[in-house]
Amino acid sequence: MKPLSGAEEARRPASDIRVFASSCTLHGLGHVFGPGRLTPRRGLWAVAVLLSLAAFLYQVAERVRYYGEFHHETALDEVESHQLTFPAVTLCNINPLRRSRLTPNDLHWAGPALLGLEPTEHAAFLSALGRPPAPPGFMPSPTFDTARLYARAGHALEDMLLDCRYRGQPCGPENFTATLTRMGQCYTFNSGADGAEPLTTPKGGMGNGLEVMLDVQQDEYLPVWKDMEETLYEAGIRVQIHSQEEPPVIDQLGFGAAPGYQTFVSCQEQQLSFLPPPWGDCSSSSLDPDFEPEPSGPLDPPSPSPGPTPPYTLMGCRLACETRYVVRKCGCRMMHMPGSSPVCSPQQYKDCANPALDAMLRKDTCTCSNPCASTRYAKELSMVRMPSRSATRYLARKYNRSEAYILENVLVLDVFFEALNYETVEQKKAYEVPELLGDIGGQMGLFIGASLLTILEILDYLCEVFRERVLGYFWNRKRSRQRHSGTNPFQEGLGSHRNQMPHLSLGPRPPTPPCAVTRTLSASHRTCYLVTRL
Repeated sequence: MKPLSGAEEARRPASDIRVFASSCTLHGLGHVFGPGRLTPRRGLWAVAVLLSLAAFLYQVAERVRYYGEFHHETALDEVESHQLTFPAVTLCNINPLRRSRLTPNDLHWAGPALLGLEPTEHAAFLSALGRPPAPPGFMPSPTFDTARLYARAGHALEDMLLDCRYRGQPCGPENFTATLTRMGQCYTFNSGADGAEPLTTPKGGMGNGLEVMLDVQQDEYLPVWKDMEETLYEAGIRVQIHSQEEPPVIDQLGFGAAPGYQTFVSCQEQQLSFLPPPWGDCSSSSLDPDFEPEPSGPLDPPSPSPGPTPPYTLMGCRLACETRYVVRKCGCRMMHMPGSSPVCSPQQYKDCANPALDAMLRKDTCTCSNPCASTRYAKELSMVRMPSRSATRYLARKYNRSEAYILENVLVLDVFFEALNYETVEQKKAYEVPELLGDIGGQMGLFIGASLLTILEILDYLCEVFRERVLGYFWNRKRSRQRHSGTNPFQEGLGSHRNQMPHLSLGPRPPTPPCAVTRTLSASHRTCYLVTRL
Protein backbone atom coordinates (compact mmCIF):
# COMPACT_ATOMS: atom_id res chain seq x y z
CA MET A 1 0.00 0.00 0.00
CA LYS A 2 1.43 3.30 -1.09
CA PRO A 3 1.76 5.75 1.81
CA LEU A 4 -0.20 8.95 1.51
CA SER A 5 1.49 12.28 1.06
CA GLY A 6 1.05 15.10 3.53
CA ALA A 7 -1.37 16.94 1.27
CA GLU A 8 -3.49 13.83 0.73
CA GLU A 9 -3.46 13.13 4.48
CA ALA A 10 -4.64 16.67 5.21
CA ARG A 11 -7.52 16.25 2.73
CA ARG A 12 -8.86 13.22 4.59
CA PRO A 13 -12.18 13.82 6.47
CA ALA A 14 -12.11 14.29 10.25
CA SER A 15 -13.97 11.02 10.73
CA ASP A 16 -11.08 9.00 9.29
CA ILE A 17 -9.55 6.77 11.99
CA ARG A 18 -5.97 7.58 10.92
CA VAL A 19 -6.54 11.31 11.19
CA PHE A 20 -8.06 10.83 14.64
CA ALA A 21 -5.27 8.48 15.78
CA SER A 22 -2.56 10.89 14.67
CA SER A 23 -3.96 13.71 16.84
CA CYS A 24 -5.56 11.81 19.79
CA THR A 25 -3.85 12.03 23.19
CA LEU A 26 -4.64 8.38 23.96
CA HIS A 27 -1.26 6.68 24.27
CA GLY A 28 -0.39 4.07 21.64
CA LEU A 29 -3.31 4.77 19.30
CA GLY A 30 -1.12 6.58 16.77
CA HIS A 31 1.22 3.59 16.57
CA VAL A 32 -1.66 1.23 15.79
CA PHE A 33 -3.40 3.28 13.06
CA GLY A 34 -0.35 4.99 11.61
CA PRO A 35 0.30 5.25 7.83
CA GLY A 36 1.67 2.29 5.95
CA ARG A 37 0.90 -1.40 5.81
CA LEU A 38 0.41 -3.77 8.74
CA THR A 39 3.71 -4.67 10.40
CA PRO A 40 4.67 -6.78 13.44
CA ARG A 41 5.46 -3.56 15.27
CA ARG A 42 1.93 -2.23 14.72
CA GLY A 43 0.53 -5.59 15.81
CA LEU A 44 2.46 -5.52 19.05
CA TRP A 45 1.27 -1.98 19.69
CA ALA A 46 -2.31 -3.09 19.09
CA VAL A 47 -1.92 -5.97 21.57
CA ALA A 48 -0.40 -3.62 24.16
CA VAL A 49 -3.23 -1.10 23.76
CA LEU A 50 -5.90 -3.80 24.05
CA LEU A 51 -4.30 -5.34 27.14
CA SER A 52 -3.97 -1.94 28.81
CA LEU A 53 -7.58 -1.10 27.98
CA ALA A 54 -8.74 -4.46 29.38
CA ALA A 55 -6.78 -3.92 32.61
CA PHE A 56 -8.21 -0.42 32.91
CA LEU A 57 -11.81 -1.61 32.43
CA TYR A 58 -11.28 -4.43 34.97
CA GLN A 59 -10.01 -1.99 37.60
CA VAL A 60 -12.89 0.40 36.91
CA ALA A 61 -15.40 -2.43 37.26
CA GLU A 62 -13.82 -3.43 40.60
CA ARG A 63 -13.98 0.12 41.92
CA VAL A 64 -17.60 0.54 40.83
CA ARG A 65 -18.49 -2.79 42.45
CA TYR A 66 -16.80 -1.75 45.69
CA TYR A 67 -18.66 1.57 45.66
CA GLY A 68 -21.94 -0.29 45.09
CA GLU A 69 -21.42 -2.26 48.32
CA PHE A 70 -21.73 1.02 50.30
CA HIS A 71 -19.14 0.28 52.97
CA HIS A 72 -18.94 2.38 56.11
CA GLU A 73 -16.43 2.87 58.90
CA THR A 74 -16.89 3.82 62.56
CA ALA A 75 -15.00 6.71 64.12
CA LEU A 76 -14.63 7.08 67.90
CA ASP A 77 -13.70 10.45 69.36
CA GLU A 78 -13.78 12.27 72.69
CA VAL A 79 -14.99 15.86 72.73
CA GLU A 80 -14.50 18.44 75.44
CA SER A 81 -17.53 20.52 76.39
CA HIS A 82 -18.21 23.50 78.61
CA GLN A 83 -21.74 22.35 79.45
CA LEU A 84 -23.68 19.10 79.21
CA THR A 85 -27.41 18.36 79.32
CA PHE A 86 -28.17 16.34 82.41
CA PRO A 87 -29.91 13.04 81.65
CA ALA A 88 -33.41 12.03 82.68
CA VAL A 89 -33.43 9.84 85.82
CA THR A 90 -36.44 7.53 86.35
CA LEU A 91 -37.11 6.00 89.79
CA CYS A 92 -39.51 3.18 90.61
CA ASN A 93 -40.23 1.50 93.93
CA ILE A 94 -39.85 -2.23 93.47
CA ASN A 95 -43.15 -2.71 95.30
CA PRO A 96 -45.90 -1.63 92.84
CA LEU A 97 -48.87 -1.27 95.24
CA ARG A 98 -49.15 -0.06 98.82
CA ARG A 99 -50.96 -2.36 101.20
CA SER A 100 -52.70 0.55 102.95
CA ARG A 101 -54.32 1.69 99.68
CA LEU A 102 -55.88 -1.59 98.57
CA THR A 103 -59.64 -1.92 98.96
CA PRO A 104 -62.02 -4.88 98.72
CA ASN A 105 -63.04 -3.55 95.30
CA ASP A 106 -59.39 -3.66 94.17
CA LEU A 107 -59.06 -7.26 95.36
CA HIS A 108 -62.28 -8.22 93.58
CA TRP A 109 -61.02 -6.93 90.24
CA ALA A 110 -57.23 -7.22 90.49
CA GLY A 111 -56.70 -9.89 93.13
CA PRO A 112 -56.90 -12.99 90.91
CA ALA A 113 -54.95 -11.46 88.00
CA LEU A 114 -52.32 -9.25 89.66
CA LEU A 115 -51.87 -10.90 93.07
CA GLY A 116 -52.79 -14.52 92.37
CA LEU A 117 -55.63 -14.50 94.93
CA GLU A 118 -58.70 -16.67 94.72
CA PRO A 119 -61.99 -15.04 95.78
CA THR A 120 -62.06 -17.24 98.87
CA GLU A 121 -58.69 -15.83 99.95
CA HIS A 122 -59.68 -12.16 99.91
CA ALA A 123 -60.72 -12.02 103.54
CA ALA A 124 -57.51 -13.69 104.73
CA PHE A 125 -55.42 -11.39 102.56
CA LEU A 126 -57.17 -8.30 103.94
CA SER A 127 -56.49 -9.61 107.41
CA ALA A 128 -52.80 -10.00 106.52
CA LEU A 129 -52.83 -6.39 105.38
CA GLY A 130 -54.35 -5.36 108.70
CA ARG A 131 -57.54 -4.31 106.97
CA PRO A 132 -61.11 -5.26 107.90
CA PRO A 133 -62.87 -7.71 105.60
CA ALA A 134 -65.38 -6.53 103.02
CA PRO A 135 -68.64 -5.38 104.65
CA PRO A 136 -71.77 -7.51 104.25
CA GLY A 137 -73.59 -6.84 101.01
CA PHE A 138 -70.44 -5.52 99.33
CA MET A 139 -71.02 -4.70 95.64
CA PRO A 140 -67.98 -4.15 93.39
CA SER A 141 -67.92 -1.28 90.95
CA PRO A 142 -69.28 -1.98 87.47
CA THR A 143 -65.99 -0.94 85.80
CA PHE A 144 -62.35 -0.88 86.79
CA ASP A 145 -59.33 1.06 85.49
CA THR A 146 -55.96 -0.65 86.00
CA ALA A 147 -53.97 2.54 85.34
CA ARG A 148 -55.92 4.42 88.02
CA LEU A 149 -55.27 1.60 90.47
CA TYR A 150 -51.49 1.97 90.11
CA ALA A 151 -51.69 5.77 90.18
CA ARG A 152 -53.77 5.72 93.36
CA ALA A 153 -52.26 2.76 95.22
CA GLY A 154 -48.65 3.10 94.07
CA HIS A 155 -45.97 4.74 96.22
CA ALA A 156 -46.31 8.52 96.20
CA LEU A 157 -43.13 10.49 95.62
CA GLU A 158 -44.14 12.98 98.32
CA ASP A 159 -43.91 10.14 100.86
CA MET A 160 -40.73 8.55 99.50
CA LEU A 161 -38.62 11.67 98.85
CA LEU A 162 -36.86 12.70 102.05
CA ASP A 163 -34.30 15.04 100.51
CA CYS A 164 -33.43 16.22 96.99
CA ARG A 165 -30.63 18.41 95.67
CA TYR A 166 -29.44 19.24 92.18
CA ARG A 167 -26.02 20.89 91.97
CA GLY A 168 -26.36 21.74 95.65
CA GLN A 169 -29.71 23.49 95.21
CA PRO A 170 -32.87 22.04 96.78
CA CYS A 171 -35.41 20.32 94.57
CA GLY A 172 -38.68 18.56 95.26
CA PRO A 173 -41.56 16.46 93.85
CA GLU A 174 -42.41 19.32 91.48
CA ASN A 175 -39.19 18.57 89.60
CA PHE A 176 -40.34 15.01 88.85
CA THR A 177 -42.87 13.78 86.30
CA ALA A 178 -45.13 10.80 87.06
CA THR A 179 -45.05 8.09 84.41
CA LEU A 180 -46.53 4.61 84.17
CA THR A 181 -44.23 1.70 83.40
CA ARG A 182 -44.61 -2.04 83.58
CA MET A 183 -43.45 -1.76 87.21
CA GLY A 184 -46.28 0.60 88.04
CA GLN A 185 -46.16 4.28 88.95
CA CYS A 186 -42.66 5.76 88.49
CA TYR A 187 -41.16 9.26 88.58
CA THR A 188 -38.71 10.92 86.19
CA PHE A 189 -36.40 13.78 87.11
CA ASN A 190 -35.51 16.24 84.33
CA SER A 191 -37.92 14.59 81.88
CA GLY A 192 -38.26 17.62 79.62
CA ALA A 193 -42.00 16.93 79.42
CA ASP A 194 -44.56 19.60 78.51
CA GLY A 195 -41.90 21.71 76.83
CA ALA A 196 -39.75 22.13 79.95
CA GLU A 197 -36.13 23.03 79.26
CA PRO A 198 -33.79 20.18 80.28
CA LEU A 199 -31.34 21.02 83.06
CA THR A 200 -27.64 21.37 82.31
CA THR A 201 -24.46 21.15 84.35
CA PRO A 202 -21.18 23.03 83.80
CA LYS A 203 -19.08 20.69 85.95
CA GLY A 204 -18.45 17.02 86.50
CA GLY A 205 -17.95 15.05 89.70
CA MET A 206 -19.94 14.62 92.89
CA GLY A 207 -22.01 17.57 94.01
CA ASN A 208 -22.71 18.63 90.41
CA GLY A 209 -25.57 16.26 89.70
CA LEU A 210 -28.67 14.82 91.35
CA GLU A 211 -28.62 13.59 94.94
CA VAL A 212 -31.79 12.16 96.47
CA MET A 213 -32.56 10.46 99.77
CA LEU A 214 -35.48 8.05 99.52
CA ASP A 215 -37.64 6.04 101.89
CA VAL A 216 -38.63 2.75 100.25
CA GLN A 217 -41.48 2.24 102.79
CA GLN A 218 -41.08 -1.47 103.39
CA ASP A 219 -43.99 -1.40 105.83
CA GLU A 220 -46.21 -0.74 102.76
CA TYR A 221 -44.93 -3.76 100.83
CA LEU A 222 -47.51 -6.40 100.00
CA PRO A 223 -47.16 -9.71 101.86
CA VAL A 224 -45.75 -12.63 99.91
CA TRP A 225 -48.88 -14.74 99.65
CA LYS A 226 -47.72 -17.54 97.36
CA ASP A 227 -44.87 -18.35 95.05
CA MET A 228 -45.68 -16.86 91.65
CA GLU A 229 -43.70 -15.63 88.66
CA GLU A 230 -44.54 -12.04 89.63
CA THR A 231 -43.68 -12.50 93.32
CA LEU A 232 -41.11 -9.92 94.47
CA TYR A 233 -38.56 -10.74 97.13
CA GLU A 234 -36.46 -7.54 96.87
CA ALA A 235 -36.64 -4.19 98.59
CA GLY A 236 -35.36 -0.94 97.14
CA ILE A 237 -35.80 1.09 93.96
CA ARG A 238 -35.07 0.57 90.28
CA VAL A 239 -33.28 3.36 88.42
CA GLN A 240 -32.86 4.07 84.72
CA ILE A 241 -30.71 6.87 83.28
CA HIS A 242 -31.75 7.82 79.75
CA SER A 243 -32.16 10.75 77.37
CA GLN A 244 -35.21 12.99 77.39
CA GLU A 245 -36.39 11.62 73.99
CA GLU A 246 -36.30 7.99 75.09
CA PRO A 247 -39.19 6.45 77.06
CA PRO A 248 -38.17 4.56 80.21
CA VAL A 249 -38.10 0.76 79.94
CA ILE A 250 -37.09 0.32 83.53
CA ASP A 251 -38.21 -3.30 83.91
CA GLN A 252 -35.58 -4.32 81.32
CA LEU A 253 -32.87 -1.64 81.53
CA GLY A 254 -33.03 -0.39 85.12
CA PHE A 255 -30.48 -1.11 87.85
CA GLY A 256 -31.17 -1.48 91.56
CA ALA A 257 -30.37 0.71 94.57
CA ALA A 258 -30.72 -0.97 97.96
CA PRO A 259 -31.75 0.57 101.29
CA GLY A 260 -28.94 0.95 103.79
CA TYR A 261 -26.49 2.06 101.04
CA GLN A 262 -25.47 5.20 99.22
CA THR A 263 -25.17 4.39 95.51
CA PHE A 264 -22.85 6.53 93.38
CA VAL A 265 -23.53 6.52 89.64
CA SER A 266 -20.76 8.04 87.51
CA CYS A 267 -22.01 8.70 83.97
CA GLN A 268 -20.37 9.50 80.65
CA GLU A 269 -22.43 10.73 77.74
CA GLN A 270 -22.12 8.96 74.38
CA GLN A 271 -23.51 10.45 71.20
CA LEU A 272 -24.14 7.87 68.48
CA SER A 273 -24.57 8.67 64.79
CA PHE A 274 -25.52 5.98 62.27
CA LEU A 275 -25.90 6.09 58.50
CA PRO A 276 -29.20 5.55 56.66
CA PRO A 277 -29.57 2.96 53.89
CA PRO A 278 -27.79 1.90 51.74
CA TRP A 279 -24.68 2.47 53.92
CA GLY A 280 -26.40 1.48 57.17
CA ASP A 281 -29.82 0.59 58.53
CA CYS A 282 -30.71 3.55 60.74
CA SER A 283 -34.08 5.25 60.73
CA SER A 284 -35.23 8.72 61.70
CA SER A 285 -38.96 8.34 60.98
CA SER A 286 -40.98 8.66 64.15
CA LEU A 287 -43.60 6.02 64.83
CA ASP A 288 -47.16 5.90 66.07
CA PRO A 289 -48.49 2.62 67.49
CA ASP A 290 -52.05 3.52 66.40
CA PHE A 291 -51.18 4.18 62.75
CA GLU A 292 -51.47 1.08 60.59
CA PRO A 293 -52.63 1.68 56.98
CA GLU A 294 -52.71 -2.01 56.03
CA PRO A 295 -52.87 -5.21 58.06
CA SER A 296 -49.45 -6.78 58.34
CA GLY A 297 -47.71 -9.52 60.25
CA PRO A 298 -48.01 -9.33 64.03
CA LEU A 299 -44.28 -8.85 64.51
CA ASP A 300 -43.66 -6.26 61.79
CA PRO A 301 -42.11 -2.96 62.91
CA PRO A 302 -44.57 -0.08 63.20
CA SER A 303 -45.21 2.13 60.23
CA PRO A 304 -44.27 5.82 60.13
CA SER A 305 -46.87 8.16 61.49
CA PRO A 306 -48.38 10.79 59.17
CA GLY A 307 -48.61 13.38 61.93
CA PRO A 308 -46.15 14.99 64.33
CA THR A 309 -44.87 12.49 66.89
CA PRO A 310 -41.88 12.33 69.26
CA PRO A 311 -38.43 11.70 67.80
CA TYR A 312 -37.59 8.17 66.76
CA THR A 313 -35.79 6.12 69.39
CA LEU A 314 -34.95 2.44 69.59
CA MET A 315 -36.91 1.92 72.82
CA GLY A 316 -39.83 3.94 71.44
CA CYS A 317 -39.94 1.71 68.36
CA ARG A 318 -39.82 -1.44 70.47
CA LEU A 319 -42.56 -0.12 72.74
CA ALA A 320 -44.74 0.71 69.74
CA CYS A 321 -44.07 -2.74 68.28
CA GLU A 322 -45.01 -4.40 71.57
CA THR A 323 -48.16 -2.27 71.76
CA ARG A 324 -49.29 -3.36 68.31
CA TYR A 325 -48.66 -6.99 69.10
CA VAL A 326 -50.59 -6.92 72.38
CA VAL A 327 -53.46 -4.91 70.86
CA ARG A 328 -53.67 -7.33 67.94
CA LYS A 329 -53.61 -10.36 70.27
CA CYS A 330 -55.77 -9.09 73.11
CA GLY A 331 -57.75 -6.11 71.79
CA CYS A 332 -56.31 -3.83 74.48
CA ARG A 333 -53.01 -2.30 75.57
CA MET A 334 -51.13 -2.45 78.83
CA MET A 335 -51.16 0.66 80.99
CA HIS A 336 -47.56 1.63 80.19
CA MET A 337 -48.04 1.35 76.44
CA PRO A 338 -48.73 4.40 74.25
CA GLY A 339 -51.70 4.77 71.94
CA SER A 340 -55.43 5.27 72.15
CA SER A 341 -56.55 1.63 72.51
CA PRO A 342 -58.41 0.77 75.73
CA VAL A 343 -56.33 -0.32 78.72
CA CYS A 344 -56.55 -4.03 79.50
CA SER A 345 -58.60 -5.15 82.46
CA PRO A 346 -56.86 -7.15 85.22
CA GLN A 347 -58.30 -10.38 83.80
CA GLN A 348 -57.00 -9.50 80.32
CA TYR A 349 -53.62 -8.84 81.93
CA LYS A 350 -53.59 -12.35 83.36
CA ASP A 351 -55.11 -14.27 80.47
CA CYS A 352 -53.57 -12.54 77.45
CA ALA A 353 -51.42 -9.40 77.82
CA ASN A 354 -48.75 -10.61 80.24
CA PRO A 355 -48.24 -14.04 78.58
CA ALA A 356 -48.16 -12.49 75.09
CA LEU A 357 -45.66 -9.79 76.04
CA ASP A 358 -43.42 -12.22 77.95
CA ALA A 359 -43.35 -14.62 74.99
CA MET A 360 -42.56 -11.77 72.64
CA LEU A 361 -39.69 -10.53 74.81
CA ARG A 362 -38.19 -14.02 75.06
CA LYS A 363 -38.20 -14.38 71.27
CA ASP A 364 -37.06 -10.77 70.70
CA THR A 365 -39.07 -10.60 67.49
CA CYS A 366 -39.40 -6.82 67.13
CA THR A 367 -37.15 -5.64 64.29
CA CYS A 368 -36.33 -1.99 64.93
CA SER A 369 -33.53 -0.07 63.24
CA ASN A 370 -31.05 2.03 65.17
CA PRO A 371 -31.89 5.73 65.29
CA CYS A 372 -29.71 7.89 63.06
CA ALA A 373 -28.82 10.02 66.10
CA SER A 374 -29.13 8.99 69.73
CA THR A 375 -27.65 9.63 73.16
CA ARG A 376 -26.86 7.02 75.77
CA TYR A 377 -25.00 7.05 79.07
CA ALA A 378 -22.27 4.70 80.19
CA LYS A 379 -22.43 4.08 83.96
CA GLU A 380 -20.11 3.02 86.73
CA LEU A 381 -21.69 2.14 90.08
CA SER A 382 -20.16 2.07 93.56
CA MET A 383 -21.77 1.83 96.99
CA VAL A 384 -21.02 2.56 100.64
CA ARG A 385 -22.97 1.71 103.74
CA MET A 386 -25.25 4.43 105.05
CA PRO A 387 -26.22 5.79 107.41
CA SER A 388 -23.53 5.49 110.00
CA ARG A 389 -24.51 4.88 113.62
CA SER A 390 -24.41 8.54 114.50
CA ALA A 391 -26.25 9.49 111.31
CA THR A 392 -28.89 6.85 112.06
CA ARG A 393 -29.76 8.52 115.37
CA TYR A 394 -29.88 11.93 113.72
CA LEU A 395 -32.13 10.76 110.88
CA ALA A 396 -34.40 8.92 113.29
CA ARG A 397 -34.95 12.17 115.22
CA LYS A 398 -35.27 14.25 112.06
CA TYR A 399 -37.94 12.11 110.39
CA ASN A 400 -39.56 10.82 113.57
CA ARG A 401 -38.73 7.20 112.81
CA SER A 402 -36.98 4.42 114.69
CA GLU A 403 -33.34 3.68 114.04
CA ALA A 404 -34.29 0.21 112.76
CA TYR A 405 -36.69 1.79 110.27
CA ILE A 406 -33.95 4.14 109.00
CA LEU A 407 -31.52 1.27 108.49
CA GLU A 408 -34.07 -0.84 106.60
CA ASN A 409 -35.70 1.82 104.43
CA VAL A 410 -33.45 4.81 103.70
CA LEU A 411 -31.08 5.00 100.76
CA VAL A 412 -29.19 7.74 98.93
CA LEU A 413 -28.72 7.93 95.16
CA ASP A 414 -26.05 10.23 93.70
CA VAL A 415 -25.97 10.64 89.90
CA PHE A 416 -23.28 12.82 88.27
CA PHE A 417 -21.04 13.14 85.23
CA GLU A 418 -17.59 11.65 85.53
CA ALA A 419 -16.09 14.49 83.48
CA LEU A 420 -17.36 17.30 81.32
CA ASN A 421 -16.67 15.54 78.03
CA TYR A 422 -18.53 13.08 75.89
CA GLU A 423 -17.73 10.35 73.40
CA THR A 424 -18.89 10.39 69.80
CA VAL A 425 -19.40 7.16 67.89
CA GLU A 426 -20.03 8.07 64.27
CA GLN A 427 -20.52 5.96 61.19
CA LYS A 428 -18.98 7.48 58.06
CA LYS A 429 -19.07 6.53 54.41
CA ALA A 430 -15.89 4.62 53.65
CA TYR A 431 -15.97 5.24 49.89
CA GLU A 432 -17.69 8.17 48.20
CA VAL A 433 -17.98 9.54 44.67
CA PRO A 434 -14.82 11.72 44.84
CA GLU A 435 -12.75 8.69 45.84
CA LEU A 436 -14.35 6.65 43.04
CA LEU A 437 -13.53 9.31 40.43
CA GLY A 438 -9.98 9.64 41.80
CA ASP A 439 -9.39 5.89 41.51
CA ILE A 440 -10.79 5.79 37.98
CA GLY A 441 -8.60 8.75 36.98
CA GLY A 442 -5.51 7.10 38.43
CA GLN A 443 -6.19 3.80 36.64
CA MET A 444 -6.88 5.69 33.42
CA GLY A 445 -3.56 7.52 33.60
CA LEU A 446 -1.61 4.39 34.59
CA PHE A 447 -2.89 1.96 31.95
CA ILE A 448 -3.91 4.03 28.91
CA GLY A 449 -2.39 7.45 29.61
CA ALA A 450 -5.76 9.18 29.13
CA SER A 451 -7.57 12.02 30.84
CA LEU A 452 -10.99 13.61 30.81
CA LEU A 453 -10.02 15.56 27.68
CA THR A 454 -9.16 12.28 25.96
CA ILE A 455 -12.71 11.12 26.56
CA LEU A 456 -13.96 14.35 25.02
CA GLU A 457 -11.73 13.74 21.99
CA ILE A 458 -13.21 10.27 21.51
CA LEU A 459 -16.75 11.64 21.83
CA ASP A 460 -15.93 14.35 19.31
CA TYR A 461 -14.57 11.72 16.88
CA LEU A 462 -17.73 9.61 17.27
CA CYS A 463 -19.84 12.69 16.53
CA GLU A 464 -17.81 13.30 13.37
CA VAL A 465 -18.28 9.68 12.28
CA PHE A 466 -22.01 9.89 12.87
CA ARG A 467 -22.30 13.18 11.00
CA GLU A 468 -20.24 12.20 7.96
CA ARG A 469 -21.05 8.51 7.60
CA VAL A 470 -24.62 8.19 8.82
CA LEU A 471 -26.16 11.61 8.27
CA GLY A 472 -24.10 12.05 5.08
CA TYR A 473 -25.49 8.80 3.66
CA PHE A 474 -29.10 9.89 4.18
CA TRP A 475 -28.33 13.38 2.89
CA ASN A 476 -26.83 12.01 -0.38
CA ARG A 477 -29.83 9.74 -0.89
CA LYS A 478 -32.14 12.70 -0.47
CA ARG A 479 -30.21 14.80 -2.99
CA SER A 480 -30.16 11.89 -5.45
CA ARG A 481 -33.94 11.53 -5.25
CA GLN A 482 -34.38 15.27 -5.78
CA ARG A 483 -32.05 15.16 -8.83
CA HIS A 484 -33.94 12.26 -10.41
CA SER A 485 -37.33 13.84 -9.77
CA GLY A 486 -36.27 17.04 -11.65
CA THR A 487 -34.95 15.38 -14.96
CA ASN A 488 -36.69 15.71 -18.49
CA PRO A 489 -38.28 12.79 -20.37
CA PHE A 490 -35.22 12.34 -22.58
CA GLN A 491 -33.05 12.05 -19.46
CA GLU A 492 -35.62 9.73 -17.93
CA GLY A 493 -35.39 7.47 -21.01
CA LEU A 494 -31.67 7.63 -20.80
CA GLY A 495 -31.87 6.91 -17.11
CA SER A 496 -34.20 3.96 -17.71
CA HIS A 497 -31.75 2.55 -20.21
CA ARG A 498 -28.97 3.02 -17.69
CA ASN A 499 -31.02 1.34 -14.99
CA GLN A 500 -31.04 -1.77 -17.10
CA MET A 501 -27.26 -1.89 -16.78
CA PRO A 502 -25.96 -3.89 -13.83
CA HIS A 503 -24.86 -1.75 -10.90
CA LEU A 504 -21.22 -2.39 -10.29
CA SER A 505 -19.99 0.01 -7.68
CA LEU A 506 -21.00 2.93 -5.50
CA GLY A 507 -17.47 4.19 -5.40
CA PRO A 508 -16.15 7.26 -7.17
CA ARG A 509 -16.85 7.40 -10.92
CA PRO A 510 -13.80 6.80 -13.15
CA PRO A 511 -12.54 9.81 -15.10
CA THR A 512 -14.43 10.46 -18.35
CA PRO A 513 -12.40 11.04 -21.49
CA PRO A 514 -12.62 14.45 -23.13
CA CYS A 515 -15.04 13.21 -25.70
CA ALA A 516 -17.41 10.36 -24.97
CA VAL A 517 -19.83 8.92 -27.51
CA THR A 518 -22.83 7.10 -26.11
CA ARG A 519 -25.19 5.12 -28.25
CA THR A 520 -28.84 5.26 -27.26
CA LEU A 521 -32.01 3.78 -28.64
CA SER A 522 -34.85 6.28 -29.38
CA ALA A 523 -38.55 5.59 -29.30
CA SER A 524 -38.68 5.29 -33.15
CA HIS A 525 -35.94 2.59 -33.13
CA ARG A 526 -33.51 4.99 -34.79
CA THR A 527 -29.92 5.15 -33.71
CA CYS A 528 -28.53 8.50 -32.74
CA TYR A 529 -25.30 9.58 -31.20
CA LEU A 530 -25.08 12.00 -28.33
CA VAL A 531 -21.74 13.68 -28.07
CA THR A 532 -21.00 15.11 -24.70
CA ARG A 533 -17.95 17.22 -24.09
CA LEU A 534 -16.98 17.30 -20.45
